Amino acid sequence: MIAERLLLAFAAALLLTVLLGPLLLPVLRILKFGQYIRTDGPKAHQKKAGTPTMGGILFLIGIVVSTLLAAEKPLSVETTVLLGSMLAFGVIGFIDDYIKVVLKRNLGLRAYQKLLGQFAVAFLLLWIGGYYLGGGTALLMPFTATRLSLGIAYYPLLAVILVFFVNAVNLTDGLDGLAAGSSAITAVGYVILAVLWSRYAAPGLLSAHVSDFAVFAAALAGGCIGFLRFNAHPARVFMGDTGSLALGGAFAGMAVLSKSEWVVLLMGGLFLVEAGSVVIQVLCFQTTGKRVFRMSPLHHHFELGGWKERKVVRVFWLAAAVFTLLGILACLPGLR
Repeated sequence: MIAERLLLAFAAALLLTVLLGPLLLPVLRILKFGQYIRTDGPKAHQKKAGTPTMGGILFLIGIVVSTLLAAEKPLSVETTVLLGSMLAFGVIGFIDDYIKVVLKRNLGLRAYQKLLGQFAVAFLLLWIGGYYLGGGTALLMPFTATRLSLGIAYYPLLAVILVFFVNAVNLTDGLDGLAAGSSAITAVGYVILAVLWSRYAAPGLLSAHVSDFAVFAAALAGGCIGFLRFNAHPARVFMGDTGSLALGGAFAGMAVLSKSEWVVLLMGGLFLVEAGSVVIQVLCFQTTGKRVFRMSPLHHHFELGGWKERKVVRVFWLAAAVFTLLGILACLPGLR
């Protein structure tokens, strides 16, 4: 029964993450993997300096183990691709964290190094989904049953979109529990979609093994919720780029395998709003010398406006839920 395996994946990821916390956190403290807090950020955040980072390892272990435990076919190509996309982007984040925290180079990987790695993973993911698994280059258009074929342009266009989305998740990780909670909500949305796709057997939306896709999404939600045990305000550990880039990679993998590349932009609309605020801020400041927001990403704008950190996070979680609901509704016309 798919319901039993979904519950197993969710519960196992949550429990593993919670149980691993007390074991891993002291190790991160001993190794002095403390978070560097940028001096141009909100002054209230300076007290968070030294909080252990790279905590994304906690939920990554939980997600991988629970997915392999609950999947009908743990070694299927689809399951491997989903886990591989998450871990590949996570490795890039881990290297970046390691350089910043251990080697004490505050900026971590240079921008071009990080982007080269991310684009390499994105192109490989798109080739596997579009060519090797036969997903093709057609995109499901939101709120319609129409599929638009992009031909060869699919690969460079979607590579840019996926890399932007992955980094948008990374930018959202600026307040205690914000990225983890928002990602859990979006992951639950994908569980719901996968169940609908399975029930209505919508052709072309998922290459194969819909139930294992749902299992991965359930494990992702469970891992993120379990991580909130340590990451909710006041955070005892941060996920670091290790975790945030991995979460972005997980959503990228699900988007490609389910042929919901446009829909994921709605499902993860909160992440795009956060990244968009950074783009707007930079462009306006460079062209006019003025700032649109008090500080970007957008969560800092509200924080500097007097909102408590907990309030910002809860309101943004609500926004993530609204975007996720829109994403689900956008897929309904495509069901047959």
